[in-house]
Amino acid sequence: MAESGASPLPPTPSARSPLSRAEQFIWLTARVLEQRRFAYHFLGGAADPVETALAAYRNADEGYGHALEPDLRGPVSQPLHTAHALRVLDSIGRCGGQRVERVCRYLTAVSTPDGALPAIHPSQRGYPAAPFVPVVDDPPSDLLATGPVVGLLHRNEVWHAWLFRATDFCWQTVESLEKSHPYEIEAAVAFLDSAPDRPRAEAAADRLGRLVREQRLAVLDPNRLEAYPVAAGYAPGEHHFPYDFARTPDSLARAWFTDEEMAHALDFLAAAQQEDGGWPILWRQWAPGTALECRPMVTIEALRTLRAYGRAIG
Repeated sequence: MAESGASPLPPTPSARSPLSRAEQFIWLTARVLEQRRFAYHFLGGAADPVETALAAYRNADEGYGHALEPDLRGPVSQPLHTAHALRVLDSIGRCGGQRVERVCRYLTAVSTPDGALPAIHPSQRGYPAAPFVPVVDDPPSDLLATGPVVGLLHRNEVWHAWLFRATDFCWQTVESLEKSHPYEIEAAVAFLDSAPDRPRAEAAADRLGRLVREQRLAVLDPNRLEAYPVAAGYAPGEHHFPYDFARTPDSLARAWFTDEEMAHALDFLAAAQQEDGGWPILWRQWAPGTALECRPMVTIEALRTLRAYGRAIG
């Protein structure tokens, strides 16, 4: 019998739940921010430590940098880092108030002439970045950077002058999409799920759902991966699944897939947990450190998705 006050023995691997296995992976590999996020979402942790950890990435211009989004290195603020920060704040119920007002000032400062966000601001030049995110001097507006930010701000009922033109850009871009790729569709969904004009959003989402199925952008049968093309520029095997588009059951993208298709996709996601307790990243790996930092992020999102759909995680 263990002495009073002694630590309990860890469960045997066969008895461990997906959550407990992931927890060991997080403590072993994750940055402080992802450790705090894991504790908040799954261990009853508080929101304040998450916000404190996130603040370490904030710059004087009120944007975020310091490789918050691991595929962009260096200290400078970038729209993709700042979008990541807003997702974190939204997930802990802190996406509002003066902190977001300040973020909007940064977004205004780095916007393109048509009022939207570039994927990469030229200030990234000279710092390491993934080869699939090229730095150019005069970057165009990009839905991948703009759509999720606009969606999150509308979701949290933030009103700022920056939003007006950025929202118009998102509507125009989303409603004109023809030939697309999975990440662009995901950005469109992030916008549509929170756009204020719900009938317009539902109509746009219905059209995009047909496009996704026609262009086979989502794997509907995980047992036949070879039947689904990988988008140009993506890594070999970088497929996307129904849950990548519909992160929660109340997403507009959920209507794109049958119950059976979603169930097969969630089975595939649950089975993708690796021996070390973490989930893999599917996009192109270009540096050892970035892959190490990304896997805890992917692991947290996999668990959140499975739980959102009522799957037992432990």
